[in-house]
Amino acid sequence: MDGNDYSMRSLQVLSAAGIGSDLLLRTPARSDGVWLYWLPAMGVPARNYAPLAEALAARGVGLALHEWRGLGSSSVRAGRNENWGYRELLTQDVPAGLAIARKACPEARWLIGGHSLGGQLASLFAGLQPETVDGLVLVASGAPYWRCFPRWSVPLRLAYGLAPGIARLRGHFPGRRIGFGGNEARGVIADWAHSGRRGRYAARGLSWDLDDALQAQKAPVLALRLVDDAFGPRASLQYLLDRMPRAISETHALDAEDLGNRPDHFSWMKTPEAVARHIADWSDRLR
Repeated sequence: MDGNDYSMRSLQVLSAAGIGSDLLLRTPARSDGVWLYWLPAMGVPARNYAPLAEALAARGVGLALHEWRGLGSSSVRAGRNENWGYRELLTQDVPAGLAIARKACPEARWLIGGHSLGGQLASLFAGLQPETVDGLVLVASGAPYWRCFPRWSVPLRLAYGLAPGIARLRGHFPGRRIGFGGNEARGVIADWAHSGRRGRYAARGLSWDLDDALQAQKAPVLALRLVDDAFGPRASLQYLLDRMPRAISETHALDAEDLGNRPDHFSWMKTPEAVARHIADWSDRLR
């Protein structure tokens, strides 16, 4: 890749289902061996986190950017003949990407983390495969349970009821047209809506209990909340952290002074230096 892509290199990932995507890695010039495997927010392509990769590299932390199935470099797109849910993402795609990353950096100490839905799925993965990661990083994330959003409770409950039906009728969820997320698979929307309605995680076709996995998750957690984040308020983050009672968590609320930008769900991505500083400092203290 050229300099406009922050000197990232690309590795090909092929999941157990034969779905291909690019894994983007930013290697710091100087590193103590800490790498973060990063899961994007719903509908956000991996390369949109290139500024975060550069900010972390400046502090000696490597970043591997996972590409969600159906987005960016992925070899498939959601549609009537292409469907998947949390089960495929957690048991096929994330393990395949992390295995490639670990092979490329065999001496690294690996953390996993994510933004918004990516943070939720990173938490679930850390519970399902605790031996693969040493820590968990959440940025602008939290559970989507409707009770955590008192001002939006009525429209959220309606949305959680309507979204799966729209996805079934269209063959996929038309997020780009609606203005929420990307064009998402029916199964992803069904699993997301279930957690929003019930306050419990589940994945269709997965035999493991995801709430049990969260209860067992004991890797230390760094949680960064944006103070003006309507999609990730304090109650939503706390609800997710409370589902991981065995994990020691450290939380910080970032404001406009910290970021030099609006402290909301997406603006931090353009000025991620404060986020990167917290991640690097916290990872140092884990050693």
